Amino acid sequence: MRVGIIGGGVAGLAAAHHLTKAGHFAEVFEVAPFLGGQASTFDVFGGRLERGYHHLFISDTSITELIEELGLGNKLEWLESSVGFYHGGNIWDFANPMDLLKFKPLPILDRIRVGFWTLKLQKTKSYKQFEGVTAQSWLTSHMGEKGYEVIWEPLLRGKFGEYHDKIGMTWIWNKVTLRVASRKGAGQVERLGYPMGSFGEVIDVLAEHIVRQGGQLHTSSSASKIIESDGSATTLEVQINGGEPERREYDAVIATTPSYVFTRLAPPMPQEYTDKLEGINYLSAVLMVLVMDRPFTNKYWMNIADPTMPFVALIEHTNMIDKDLYGGKHILYISNYPNRGSELYEMSAEDLMDLFVPHLQKINPDFDRSCVIEYHHHRLDGAQPIVGINYEAGIPEHRTPLNGLYLANTTQIYPEDRGTNYSVRMGIQVAQMVLDDTSGQPEP
Repeated sequence: MRVGIIGGGVAGLAAAHHLTKAGHFAEVFEVAPFLGGQASTFDVFGGRLERGYHHLFISDTSITELIEELGLGNKLEWLESSVGFYHGGNIWDFANPMDLLKFKPLPILDRIRVGFWTLKLQKTKSYKQFEGVTAQSWLTSHMGEKGYEVIWEPLLRGKFGEYHDKIGMTWIWNKVTLRVASRKGAGQVERLGYPMGSFGEVIDVLAEHIVRQGGQLHTSSSASKIIESDGSATTLEVQINGGEPERREYDAVIATTPSYVFTRLAPPMPQEYTDKLEGINYLSAVLMVLVMDRPFTNKYWMNIADPTMPFVALIEHTNMIDKDLYGGKHILYISNYPNRGSELYEMSAEDLMDLFVPHLQKINPDFDRSCVIEYHHHRLDGAQPIVGINYEAGIPEHRTPLNGLYLANTTQIYPEDRGTNYSVRMGIQVAQMVLDDTSGQPEP
């Protein structure tokens, strides 16, 4: 069987690996000059660094099993995390229940109330009860207006902007349960995973396996149209390395693009399915990566609960990962999630630095631009779907209404939030759907 795959991110590569390992032919088309999508890397002082920050939780079994299968299990380390919460001009420890009890911006009774209901969330096994309620409504009624205002609203507003009051409570439930799954011991120490050769090495070895198993991978190559013929949408119009458009026929096609791209590529589909595709909005990610000669704080992850700040989180990579991997330099990610076309989204790297530096100095008065050796600017479109109430009912099915055409993108990851682990899981699941639906036999 022959399968064409649009997109060489983690989901597309996982699907190609699953198919080729079963003896079938998979051909991947990636428009970027590199594979891996948001898990792709670039070079920093002799090391490889992800364009967007990445780590694994203990519950991320799909990708850890793949890493083991690829022979990279010895590279995966589980490291102690440190979490901060910037509020009211101060950095507060925010890694465990004791830190919450010491969090003075909230009155003690509110701290206890937030802690009690957080514990209840942690022990809630099913998300179904949260489907029809917004996070704003549930958190306010259970944790109190002060708890919502001080802790949750700044995080939701920073992550989802104008959509902050429309986000479903299921999204918060997932975040709480995920973090707890990575905390062990009486001290509730959180441990996060990272492959010491970078996620880029995982992508490289995965690509090698796909090619060795008979697959083909094309970068700087696009699939510009999915063509329907005789009731099936299994023909692609592609351009390889900027060459002339050509048509390639397959037994099945898997698209891993964002929904708004998929609707431009695919033939017309029934309105009910199209409405699902168009009913989910995305935010983009804007990331600045600072390479510095000194640390910025002593925290790996710091949430910014200050609406005047032009970023929502600071992830100091080398406060968890050995800085010697990057020539002894310190790595700081500055993160935000704006709409495409917004002022922040459109800013150049230089303008963003001019905007960010004064705010970074509020957090660390000793910070100076001279600390920055170099900086890198990345924009990632389709980075964060807007997860509203009753979200599950609006998810488009992996099997599209067109025969032979499948969709696998981040809007379909639920109740979990998007991430490399779930992209691996989804890529494998959709590839297996293709095999189940066609009952294809390995090519001789």
